[in-house]
Amino acid sequence: MSLTNEQPDARAGTNIDAQTREEFMTVTLRTLWGHVLAATAMVFLTLSAASAQAPTGDPIKVGFSMSLTGAVAPNGQQLLRALEIWRDDVNAAGGLLGRPVELIHYDDQSSPANVPAIYQKLLSVDKVDLLLGPYATNMAAPAMPVIMQAGKTTISMLAIGVNRHFNYDRYFSMVPISSEGVAAFSRGFFELAAAQNPKPVTVAMVAADAEFARTAADGAKENAKKLGFKVVYDRTYPPHNTDFAPIMRAVQAANADIVFVAAYPPDTVGIIRSAHEIGLKPKMFGGTMIGLLATPLKVQLGPLTNNLVIMESFTPIFKFDGLQDVLAKYREKAKGQKIDPYGYGFVPFGYAAGQILAKAVTETKSLDHDKIAKYIHANTFDTVAGPLKFGKDGEWAEPRTVFSQFQNVLPNDVAQFRDGEKQPVLWPEKYRNGTMIYPYSDGK
Repeated sequence: MSLTNEQPDARAGTNIDAQTREEFMTVTLRTLWGHVLAATAMVFLTLSAASAQAPTGDPIKVGFSMSLTGAVAPNGQQLLRALEIWRDDVNAAGGLLGRPVELIHYDDQSSPANVPAIYQKLLSVDKVDLLLGPYATNMAAPAMPVIMQAGKTTISMLAIGVNRHFNYDRYFSMVPISSEGVAAFSRGFFELAAAQNPKPVTVAMVAADAEFARTAADGAKENAKKLGFKVVYDRTYPPHNTDFAPIMRAVQAANADIVFVAAYPPDTVGIIRSAHEIGLKPKMFGGTMIGLLATPLKVQLGPLTNNLVIMESFTPIFKFDGLQDVLAKYREKAKGQKIDPYGYGFVPFGYAAGQILAKAVTETKSLDHDKIAKYIHANTFDTVAGPLKFGKDGEWAEPRTVFSQFQNVLPNDVAQFRDGEKQPVLWPEKYRNGTMIYPYSDGK
């Protein structure tokens, strides 16, 4: 009895096991098939990504000169790293027109005399496809006849007022001064001075006898006159001058309320040290001292910079899309290289010049310089240096220079310059995040 009762149970158990095995096999096969499909899709995506990240064919050659030695090398070194990062990013994304980007560049040694031959070589020997640069007014101006004769498009970096001499429609300038021109490099300085009570009256001007500094000083004179200031001292000095004590003593003898200086990096150090040594105490002191855009020189001068008011093209307060990623890459490259550790003053402009060039090539699907120039004129660009559009003269349609003031700077402390806290922006009002210390001698 028990046997007959157990046999059906055993058979039932056998039927259940078979059914379970069948269901298990079905699920397993489906799962395995799903894994196969997923793996196949992953391989396809990986191959597609690899294809996008591996441009082929002859490289697209981008040529430029760069100041890697000489007076403005601290800035040129930053720009070169920025362009290398741009090249690497473009190539990682598939290159331009499916081809890898190659940078071809030569050191112009911060000497205008070297620039024309470099661009001749880039075009006739290296046969580059595209151009960038040069960096700085002094170098951009002598490159223009060569570039114009070849009918090429270029985007210079931090060169001011160059195209006012040439009116070339394939020239673009990566510096935020707009068609206002050279006056934009000093307008904020004199508007800040004019806002003080009582208003200062007299101005002493000191500038290097070179293209950029002369141009900046010309703009400063325009602004001083427009706002009712009287220039009582106006002096230029040779570009390779090293003794600034006689010049600063003459400035002191003029007893001007305001001292405006247009100087290169080595000059900036000499002028500020000489002013400190003789006890120069005008009501306001500063200008377009481009040496103070480089962190190592800020650290070198330390508290001697306190209360100076300077023009800046870029500051840590700007937070544009993609900027922090580029700066992070730059800072990795800068480690141990004895260059600016932060890169605020120049890196965004170098990378953005590359972004604009790449966008124009991609959208026109061409290396034709006429098509590229027309596209750049007609469009607005989102870059790590911010959104921008170019005017008819190749300058930015809207200016974005700012004036900041060194405040409470400590000796031998590079980290204090990382976030802009020691250089609050005073002008224009829409970017202002600090209050001006006036007169200059307060607390010094």
